[in-house]
Amino acid sequence: MRSMVPDYLADALADVEPDTSGALADYIPELAAADPGRLGAAFATVDGEVYGAGDVDVELTIQSISKPFAYALALADRGFDAVLAKVGVEPSGEAFNEISLEPATGRPRNPMINAGAITTHALAGVAGLGPAGRVERVLDGLSAFAGRRLRVDEGVCASELEHAHRNLAIGHLLRSHGVLTEDPDAVVEGYTRQCSVLVTTRDLALMAATLANRGVNPRTGERVVPEPVVRQVLSVMATCGMYDAAGDWATQVGIPAKSGVAGGLIGALPGQIGIATFSPRLDQHGNSVRGVSLFGRFSADMGLHVMEVPPPALGVVRAHTVVGSGAEAVRVVQLQGGLGFAALERVVREVAATDMPETTVALDLSTVYSVDDVARRMLLEVVRRLTLDGHDVHLVDPEVLVPAPDPGDGGRVTVVGSVDDVLAARRHRAAESGAVR
Repeated sequence: MRSMVPDYLADALADVEPDTSGALADYIPELAAADPGRLGAAFATVDGEVYGAGDVDVELTIQSISKPFAYALALADRGFDAVLAKVGVEPSGEAFNEISLEPATGRPRNPMINAGAITTHALAGVAGLGPAGRVERVLDGLSAFAGRRLRVDEGVCASELEHAHRNLAIGHLLRSHGVLTEDPDAVVEGYTRQCSVLVTTRDLALMAATLANRGVNPRTGERVVPEPVVRQVLSVMATCGMYDAAGDWATQVGIPAKSGVAGGLIGALPGQIGIATFSPRLDQHGNSVRGVSLFGRFSADMGLHVMEVPPPALGVVRAHTVVGSGAEAVRVVQLQGGLGFAALERVVREVAATDMPETTVALDLSTVYSVDDVARRMLLEVVRRLTLDGHDVHLVDPEVLVPAPDPGDGGRVTVVGSVDDVLAARRHRAAESGAVR
């Protein structure tokens, strides 16, 4: 059986592709030359599986999506007190490039706006590290989040530096308040290099999944930052990551997120999944138009709002066995716990990766205590695809957790109360077949 997750992503992209509203970030010449039709989306699970559709392997510059990761590095390198003394955590309610500083202290309101991100860049690495060493520390850290070595797009960096007047002004203002204690031009140049790092949508999904996985890269197993840092970063992403659209995002999508003016957008749902989209046209807030639409769909379709998602069931497949032999053999996949998207994705993956010569397959819910809507739909799609692959599918559902199951076009399922019922039916069918012969 083939997994339905890439198909779902492809369908979602097809639905938003006709939307050509928004505009490229034309204030940076290199970004203004981007292909506005690019479109991709990727999911990365907390155990390292990455699904993608569309332009997920096309490189883009990370831009402001680097902000939460650089913030995480600064917190890990300097500690909470040192970073919070320089950068606040309150939403500004303003655009990303506004000069938004606290009146009394000159401290940037949060690390997701440019003033805070420039300050955060200056705090990456150990105290006293020079500009070149600091850029290398950030590049190393971003690479660890992505699970591969990343590099800077020198053309984009040069283009941005040529038009960095506002960020340079912010840097000098921060220096005048003592928030920056070194040459602001060098800090802004380093920050610009940070924003010019090349990534793919797959990279971004895995970086987000590293945050979702408590700071451990799901592919490499490397702990990139400590767990308390992740909690801080995700909290700030949830309240400040989408700038002056943060309130609408928090209520309607409910996934800690960060956007970038190259068209990237990431979301990290703790304990479950990292999501990334890529579409260069931006709305008035500087967020990807089609990316925002996709995230809204993902959240609604899969119940991913952070306020409603239950904890994942890491051990959802309790047993995967073959009962009986020969013509009477039945493959039994026994599930357990509460089933949501993350749990069913593991079931989908296991079923898709297993060679099943047996005609009869039983999906056993006898030790499952809940099935949410997305899990129900995914489970029935598993049934449908197994049917299309030639299997006779039984659903063991003694508590009627999936009432009146309808697998859809081409799907068939027999609901029973126990695995013994499946075995009895199989023996009966085998006996009838022998009698006919």
